[in-house]
Amino acid sequence: MNTQITQIAERIRGLREALELPAEQVAQKTGVSVEDYNRFESGNTDIPMSFITEVAQAFGVDTTTLISGTEPHAQAYFITRKGTGLSVERNKVYKYQSLASGFRQAKAEPFEVTVEFNDKPMSLNTHSGQEFNMVLEGSLQIRLAGRDLFLNEGDCIYFDATKPHGMKALNGKSARFLAVII
Repeated sequence: MNTQITQIAERIRGLREALELPAEQVAQKTGVSVEDYNRFESGNTDIPMSFITEVAQAFGVDTTTLISGTEPHAQAYFITRKGTGLSVERNKVYKYQSLASGFRQAKAEPFEVTVEFNDKPMSLNTHSGQEFNMVLEGSLQIRLAGRDLFLNEGDCIYFDATKPHGMKALNGKSARFLAVII
């Protein structure tokens, strides 16, 4: 597994241990099975960004803290220059760039996401809240609540993130989109 995932897993485990909570309680609070929680905390498997934001919300810490190990400090505004957002590479298919990583207690989590084209089956996830996606480049297949939807550059979708959803790049090219988790 990549080093970044291992470090995020260590921070999640450290937070749980500092709060003296059993894994079962954290799993319940974040809406995942105990088995999935233990896999995420082990650092030996991909950790969905939605789970990282769930942990952050459940325990009142910033997502940035779990991703990078640093505390955001901006309170009035935070500027992210093109290509400089905090980068999170969960796996070789999804690459996230946090666009508000320096803003303390952000109410939404905006990311620029790059999805590499691949022939693997689409993986689905769920998380609390809502999500907004706008395709910036390329084409995406979005599976949402059992339906396949197709978005091209400039198209956007707003949806209930508690419904199973996943994205896949189309036409042999990577796709880039703005994702805002609310």
